Amino acid sequence: MNWDQIQGKWTELKGKARSEWGELTDDDLAEARGDREQLIGKIQQRYGKARAEAEREVDQWQARIS
Repeated sequence: MNWDQIQGKWTELKGKARSEWGELTDDDLAEARGDREQLIGKIQQRYGKARAEAEREVDQWQARIS
């Protein structure tokens, strides 16, 4: 699944993202709106992770939901 598809199905996929990153709030996920860069930024903020680590997690999550 590519990011255009993820954005299009974001309402359905928010739950999967929430279960992956439990510290993200509903507001965080709503603000991200399926945008990859926004999601990475929110993960960095909430978990104090480096950008590369957050990107790797998002890429792994994307591969699992495809």
